[in-house]
Amino acid sequence: MSDEQPSEAGQLLAEVRKLNEHKFVRAHDSWIGLIWFQVVRGLAFGLGSVIGATVLVALFISMLGELDFIPILGEWAKRILEIMQAGK
Repeated sequence: MSDEQPSEAGQLLAEVRKLNEHKFVRAHDSWIGLIWFQVVRGLAFGLGSVIGATVLVALFISMLGELDFIPILGEWAKRILEIMQAGK
């Protein structure tokens, strides 16, 4: 009988036990763990959003600074680049 495969219910039970022991699920066992996880997740999301937006805006301004054939936008972007570089 030891050569028999476990039943589907036994396999399912083993998988559920393995899932319950996972770090992600255990972090949600208590209110403190859940709150701490959400705070760290929110901080990471906020920081990533700010860094991503900064990079995109800097690239956009740099590209606008290269547009010499559009007089108003090109001059405006060059002034913004000068102000940004003066702040370094």
